[in-house]
Amino acid sequence: LHGRGSLQFGCGLEVLMVCWPVDYDGAWTLAGTVRRCGIGLHSGKPVSVTLKPSADPGIWVRWSSDDAAPVQLKPSQVRDSQLCTTLELGDRRLATVEHLLAALAGCGLTQALLEVDGEEIPLLDGSAIGWVEAIAEADLVEVSGERSHRPTLEQPIALHRGSSVITATPAEQFSVVGVIDFPQPAIGRQQFALELTPQRFVEEIAPARTFGFREQVEQLRAAGLIQGGALDNALVCDGDHWLNPPLRYPDEPVRHKLLDLIGDLALVGFPRAQVLVYRGSHGLHTDLAAALADRSPVQP
Repeated sequence: LHGRGSLQFGCGLEVLMVCWPVDYDGAWTLAGTVRRCGIGLHSGKPVSVTLKPSADPGIWVRWSSDDAAPVQLKPSQVRDSQLCTTLELGDRRLATVEHLLAALAGCGLTQALLEVDGEEIPLLDGSAIGWVEAIAEADLVEVSGERSHRPTLEQPIALHRGSSVITATPAEQFSVVGVIDFPQPAIGRQQFALELTPQRFVEEIAPARTFGFREQVEQLRAAGLIQGGALDNALVCDGDHWLNPPLRYPDEPVRHKLLDLIGDLALVGFPRAQVLVYRGSHGLHTDLAAALADRSPVQP
């Protein structure tokens, strides 16, 4: 890859840029090694991840605290856990993986090694842009050889959990449509659609931060969740206004919902389909990932 610069967002955010892959049909890994430290959203504990190149297809994880061989991440390891996506890797669990996986897959990486210190992925600023910045710092390199095929649908898939719905309709390229509908006036009903490429992921999806509601904060903390949540790593809605503006996009909440979707589909691969989700959740996304894996013989 040649040439570097920076991308500036209207909110003042500036991110180092590289020449991203043009689509999701190639095979790419990191050109170098980069480390990020931070706080786990739910544990509130210091955690870190080192991103490294990998000669083997797929995303691999190992813990820096032991000498065990790396484990390849697979859709079957995903566990439906409250407010985040958790992977069960043998006798260990790795929580809140969705933003990092979204950044890796969204930027076009198909193989990498993650060396983890802790049981949770750092939240950083609550979006995927910190991981995009780390990937840009390490740079990308194209890998020769065949990569796993992306899921291809012959028939539409439609799934629901209560009033929440997700569909996947066969298409030439991967595109996403998100719709959310909240009673809080600061959010209300939002819709965002995008035919995804690595460049569009970086510009339109990656900076969107996680969000929550002021009235739920104490209840969630009492349940042992969001111990690391703060106003500098999550948007907090209080009815008709935000406690920590400005937003990076007028419709930042629905874009973040699509960020979560992209991260939850990362391990099965981006299907050649239009995926539409109404009032999505990690559990609903995981249901679609499992359905895609079942219908795709090339997936583990």
